[in-house]
Amino acid sequence: MDHGSLYIIIAAVVGLWMTWGIGANDLANILSTAIGSKAISVRQALTIAIIFEVAGAYFGGSEVSATIRSGVIDASQLAHTPILLAYGMLSVLLAGACWMTFASWLGMPVSVTNAIVGALVGVGVVVFGAHAIHWQTVRHIALSWVLSPTIAGVVAYLLFVSIRRSILGVDDPLAAARRLLPIYLVLVAFILSMMTSLKALHHFIVQPSWILMIVTVLATTFVVTGLGWLAMLRIRMGDTMDRHTRFMYIESLFSVLMALTACAMVFAHGSNDVAIAVGPVSGVINFVNHGHFLHSKDATFGYITLAGCAGVVIGLIMYGRKVIETVGQSITLLTPSRAFAATLAAATTVVVSTGTGIPVSATQTLVGAVLGVGLARGIDALDLTVVRNIFMSWMITIPAAAGLATVFFIVLKTLSL
Repeated sequence: MDHGSLYIIIAAVVGLWMTWGIGANDLANILSTAIGSKAISVRQALTIAIIFEVAGAYFGGSEVSATIRSGVIDASQLAHTPILLAYGMLSVLLAGACWMTFASWLGMPVSVTNAIVGALVGVGVVVFGAHAIHWQTVRHIALSWVLSPTIAGVVAYLLFVSIRRSILGVDDPLAAARRLLPIYLVLVAFILSMMTSLKALHHFIVQPSWILMIVTVLATTFVVTGLGWLAMLRIRMGDTMDRHTRFMYIESLFSVLMALTACAMVFAHGSNDVAIAVGPVSGVINFVNHGHFLHSKDATFGYITLAGCAGVVIGLIMYGRKVIETVGQSITLLTPSRAFAATLAAATTVVVSTGTGIPVSATQTLVGAVLGVGLARGIDALDLTVVRNIFMSWMITIPAAAGLATVFFIVLKTLSL
């Protein structure tokens, strides 16, 4: 076996390990609001994960994959010694895989974005020199780590406050729900349509016309709204008409919105976090096949993406329970209406950021949105100990990943694979 094939095999195996960790941590975190609020069943969550994770990674992940592959480290400066960058990419994958597995064991929802970008910067600075880092890109990414959870938290706070004041807190919540939930349904359908249909159009047509884009979005919105409305009509209210029963019925209606919003968030996760794992693997394959890391898209990109999605779903099934409990139950008590507000805010934030090619953290964004919903109910509604532990795990992730990546690089270079 030649060295090139060995590099590809190692990158593929470690990349699959890391996607397993992403599923056990990041995807579990994404679905934690839906499962923790009991808006959807575990089987429904797995169905959503399989369909929309693959769709998001296939249609929407190319921009982020390019950012990770060559946007953080200036590969052109290492044209004469590309083997060093191959070692660096393998080290980044190993560091990310180890850290995601350890965090999943602890049940802490850490960010794979932080881990991979931190590992890239650590290897770049320590081994290649500070000149090899695209610092402007790193600054944009670091800024997104602060802005994305903050924006998602503010949006979730305002959204849940509006739901509480206009539906849950009025004298006749049932009448208000029947009047306003169709509006929320159209909003969710529109956002889901914008995310999926436009990504699909750009995937098959380089520059689709405005008319085609508008028609596609409107048609998809109409179909999703119709499906959501039919699902709501199937929900029957009990014979008794006491206030508790009415609230249970309203929360059941929000469960439909939560399911659709979960589809949006999983699509966003697939278009962002799977690409983060695929980026270094794609970089190694490009190095073997083309001699550099800057090739736009290897012919095996689709297969790598599908394998990564499979690893993510397997990780969710095998080891996602701890993170689901932490985010879905421990931060604050979630109901379908609260989970809907948090997930819709997070999905919108992640997809807008992903469209720009900046790999924001879906984990941090959703946790920020959950905190926003909790704050809307008062500081006492939050478990501050859990929040503190999550923030500490985020702070530790970057230096830990950088240190691990550096150690792995030295080991790989010493072994001279």
